[in-house]
Amino acid sequence: MKDLSRRRFLSAVSAAAVASPVLSARAQGRPTSITVRDPGSTYVEAYRNAFYLPFEQKTGIKVIPAAAAHEPTAQIKAMVEAKSYIWDVALLSRSAEQSLVAGNLLEMLNIQGSAIDDLPAGYRTPYFAGVDIYATVLAYRTDKFKTAPQGWRDLWNTKDFPGRRALRNHPFDTTEIALMADGVPQNAVYPCDFDRAYRSLQKIRPDVNVWWTSGAQSAQLMQSGEVDMAQMWNGTAQRAIDAGAPVAIQWNQNIHDVEGWTILKGTPKVEAAREFVAFTMAPRQQAILAKYMTYGPANPKAFEFIDPKRAAQLSTYPDYRKAGLQIDNTFWATTKDKAIERFGAWMLK
Repeated sequence: MKDLSRRRFLSAVSAAAVASPVLSARAQGRPTSITVRDPGSTYVEAYRNAFYLPFEQKTGIKVIPAAAAHEPTAQIKAMVEAKSYIWDVALLSRSAEQSLVAGNLLEMLNIQGSAIDDLPAGYRTPYFAGVDIYATVLAYRTDKFKTAPQGWRDLWNTKDFPGRRALRNHPFDTTEIALMADGVPQNAVYPCDFDRAYRSLQKIRPDVNVWWTSGAQSAQLMQSGEVDMAQMWNGTAQRAIDAGAPVAIQWNQNIHDVEGWTILKGTPKVEAAREFVAFTMAPRQQAILAKYMTYGPANPKAFEFIDPKRAAQLSTYPDYRKAGLQIDNTFWATTKDKAIERFGAWMLK
């Protein structure tokens, strides 16, 4: 009877381990959690529902989100060099990824064979897996303009499109916009001619009412009607629209870039981190992301699971990708420090 009871007990424990991913993870010696750096704010709900909770339900590995400042390359360098890992995975831009790869601060992903293979070439590298794509767009008040502006040249055209304007207080995207407004074709924007860009910016400077410093600020400016036309990220412009403001987006000449996962070099949880990154590449998971934010999915197959009406609001909607300019991160990786210094000096003049 004791042997029978023992067999029943062991059988029950085995069944529980199969039924419970948490028990299964522990039994296999895998970590019970990983920490993931994301931008926080509007990303929290989207990433939790699309990635964090489903991954935990599938594997038993809890994902702990950690918000951080924009492009936290210095923090990552310090963690890796000290071998003290506050994060295991970090969501970064391609330019940040390139600078960290140059310093040997990231792990190779090594997750071939997953849905990462479905990503366009510009959205993945051996160290980077694209998740979402944001776009800088021209947003405008429909109660102010009867004729929709068609591109950045119209933002500079104060005669035919009079009104209050806002630009980003940063050289990224603003430089490209200034060049296209000055007539530079999209396919000739890179490498950026900074002298020409600043001559162009100087022309519009007297008519810029606000130089915004955050997405939330730009959304409030447009939603309140404090400005009539602005350079904005598509996600913040969409939030103003969703709040009922008479705002529309001009997708022509949008400037888009990808955010994606990287794994910190030497993290003891590297295999769990790789499992997480591979999980988030699945088109169904990226389709869930689209329910909560309009930064479009990196995996084009996600559109098979997205409502067509919602798809038309996303930055990776095929028509918008064709009309846009993808940021040249190699260019910015080598010029950003000087560009930021020059822009700051110009703003102080």
